[in-house]
Amino acid sequence: MRDPLLTASEPTRRAVLTGAAQALFGLSLLSLPTPGWSDEPASIETGPRFPAKRLIMLSMAGGMSHLDTLDPKPGTEQAGPVKAIAGAADGVQLSEYLPNLAKMTKHCAVVRSLTSTQGAHETGTYLMRTSFQPRGTIIHPTMGAWMSHFAGRDNPTLPAYIGVNIGGGHPGAGYLDAKDGPMPVTADSGLANSIRPSSVTVGQFDRRIQLLKAMDGRFAATFDQKAVKSYGSIYDEAVSLMSSKDLDAFNLSQESPTLRAAYGDTAFGRGCLLARRLIEHDVRAVEVVLGGWDTHDDNFDRVADQALILDAALPALLADLDARGLLDETLVVVNTEFGRTPRISERVGRDHFPKAFSCLLAGAGIRRGIAYGATDATGSEVVSGKLSIPDFNCTIAHALGLPWQRTVISPSGRPFTLADKGKPALDLLA
Repeated sequence: MRDPLLTASEPTRRAVLTGAAQALFGLSLLSLPTPGWSDEPASIETGPRFPAKRLIMLSMAGGMSHLDTLDPKPGTEQAGPVKAIAGAADGVQLSEYLPNLAKMTKHCAVVRSLTSTQGAHETGTYLMRTSFQPRGTIIHPTMGAWMSHFAGRDNPTLPAYIGVNIGGGHPGAGYLDAKDGPMPVTADSGLANSIRPSSVTVGQFDRRIQLLKAMDGRFAATFDQKAVKSYGSIYDEAVSLMSSKDLDAFNLSQESPTLRAAYGDTAFGRGCLLARRLIEHDVRAVEVVLGGWDTHDDNFDRVADQALILDAALPALLADLDARGLLDETLVVVNTEFGRTPRISERVGRDHFPKAFSCLLAGAGIRRGIAYGATDATGSEVVSGKLSIPDFNCTIAHALGLPWQRTVISPSGRPFTLADKGKPALDLLA
């Protein structure tokens, strides 16, 4: 009799693996790397020139308006009703929607000179996450995946890369090993299925694990590939984490009500608090997503609402990291796929605008208290310090000590570098 597991199609095998992982631990396997990846991880650069050991990426999904947040143009027609306020850093102004962040600009580099080639959400987000335009034949790794691949784990129990509220369609590990992809969690639910049900005894649970290993053993023996071995290790690590004290990292109730309130009673605020706790538990990279920035209609009211969420969580995160001595070794990135049009539409909205937009860096490895680059008086053109998205990501990689110049060979035999043709903006680094 033919073994259905060994003869199943790839989607069927993937479904079996994914279902088993979710049943055991709530894992969602974001990417299945093509078998054949053989590149070995390299050590990252360390020392005074590379102080950043951890990465927190805060992704503003939908296209955050630069004119109404990080690059205000007060007194112009393009500004609309939005005023600017002075930041704590000399000469750095932010939108009036971000008063708390303005007080924290001494920790930040506000980057006002980003430009992108992609004006659609899916392709723009993919480019920001990977430094590459989407291609039908390959999926590229994200920065967190590269961090995991090159730096490895600092905590033997927790994954190197965790994604909070990241949703579907994430590139994950791309063509790297599955273990380099983000473990997806939600801020409100934490780590799903991480506690053995009370209706299942320890003995029953152990027998189920042994049964799963027996089934996997036949498959692994037939398909002796790195991708298969990687998925096998996921289950072993999941079971190990279920009995680990590191599960406490996901328990936000251990924080004081005052601190939780400072981050804000929102999924994003809780995600940022979770990111800090994960960094404390030696997770290398954490990504948190805040959607809702696609303001084609009613831009000013909607940006004001979004900014309330961001202006609670981000300053609280920076202050919290700083108070715990973690900001000097953690690079915090606020990114978005593109900006919004300087022209205000008849719907009082702003449309997609990849030509010029802003992001923010804070913490380890960057020059603090500066505005880097500039747009013209209307926010329409980058006039100094222009950075492509690969340049921006290469700058982040350099600050983290990642070998961005190294050529890696994908399973299909194609050469790639971490940030495509990007070069680091060295004058943005400390």
